[in-house]
Amino acid sequence: MASSINTSSHTSSVSEAGNGNYRFALVSLTSLFFMWGFITCLNDILIPHLKAVFSLNYTQAMLIQFCFFGAYFLVSIPAGQLVKKLGYQKGIVTGLVIASLGCGLFYPAASLAIYGLFLGALFVLASGITILQVAANPYVNALGSSETASSRLNLTQAFNSLGTTVAPFFGSILILSVAATASSELAQANAEAEVVKLPYLLLAAALAVLAIIFAKLDLPVIREHSEAAAGEAQTYLGKTSALQSTHLVLGAVGIFVYVGAEVSIGSFLVNFLGESHIAGMPEEQAAHYIAYYWGGAMVGRFIGSAVMQKIPAGTVLAFNAFMAALLVLVAMTTSGSVAMWAILGVGLFNSIMFPTIFSLALRDLGPHTSQGSGILCLAIVGGAIVPLLQGVLADNLGIQLAFILPVVCYGFILFYGAKGSKM
Repeated sequence: MASSINTSSHTSSVSEAGNGNYRFALVSLTSLFFMWGFITCLNDILIPHLKAVFSLNYTQAMLIQFCFFGAYFLVSIPAGQLVKKLGYQKGIVTGLVIASLGCGLFYPAASLAIYGLFLGALFVLASGITILQVAANPYVNALGSSETASSRLNLTQAFNSLGTTVAPFFGSILILSVAATASSELAQANAEAEVVKLPYLLLAAALAVLAIIFAKLDLPVIREHSEAAAGEAQTYLGKTSALQSTHLVLGAVGIFVYVGAEVSIGSFLVNFLGESHIAGMPEEQAAHYIAYYWGGAMVGRFIGSAVMQKIPAGTVLAFNAFMAALLVLVAMTTSGSVAMWAILGVGLFNSIMFPTIFSLALRDLGPHTSQGSGILCLAIVGGAIVPLLQGVLADNLGIQLAFILPVVCYGFILFYGAKGSKM
């Protein structure tokens, strides 16, 4: 079984493996994109939930995203080395096992009702997701021609968005709805801490099953991304490291600000829609509207996958960044339904950004692709830092004005699509 890049008897390069094998691999990988999208979006439910349970301010509540996305910063580079050594398939299995363990740790965290334990469980879970990202994104990128890489990654990322679209309904029913059923303040606090047990135990079981399945699958091997190939070609296109490629370095900054902006907006949606001059919604009702934000991203990725067959990926990226910035500015300067739907509409234009930046940044890296993927996934730490900064702004300026930070982020993405990706 081709489970490792270094298993020579079953290895095949991009040019040698059949298209049928590629299609099977891509179909299999969609389940991973769905699962980590689902899990990541559940953080948007956990934030208002744990904010209420532990009486946190916005800055403290954003430590949830800080711990989750901080794992990307600490784990991405080691994960890149791990994937280069083990191969994409074994890297995926390793990530699934660690993510399953992280979900299981929510049980003792909920039993003891200690905020620090929740943050620790999130860090372990995110470490597994990081390894999955480092392995799966460049794998999808390599399963076909470089010309259609952005389109292909957008298509698989659409299933990531399907996970983020479904998660708010799941979370609002099994997590946020408990607030309406607890009879006393003490009972409510205990019930709200305990209620996360079932959802995360179910996720732990699902991830464990996926790990077993992916350990058994016979997936194509990308020979030229292997450790052996890197040894044969220390210098590739005149470069000895992925960091010597300007389009990769700028792409890493693009990933940092994009994930930061996307996570910041998603993290504040429930509280933003709860503002009296916006929609005045209770948390459980507002959680349902998060699905419009992530659902827009799903629709946009399916559309973007088709559009980028005809229009250059950089051009599409620049246009979407401009529209996203415009909608956030509308949400900042208006109120009522206009502000509500403007901020929810950002999801549609966020859609193609991550996979497009990722694929543009990985172009022409050859045997340095695993290193490049690790660097890009390290940049996902933007999801830890930018929401925390926006939390500080929200505590000092108000939640609406704090959205100026994502506007700045989208400004850089516009530059990367128009010019930076071509350097």
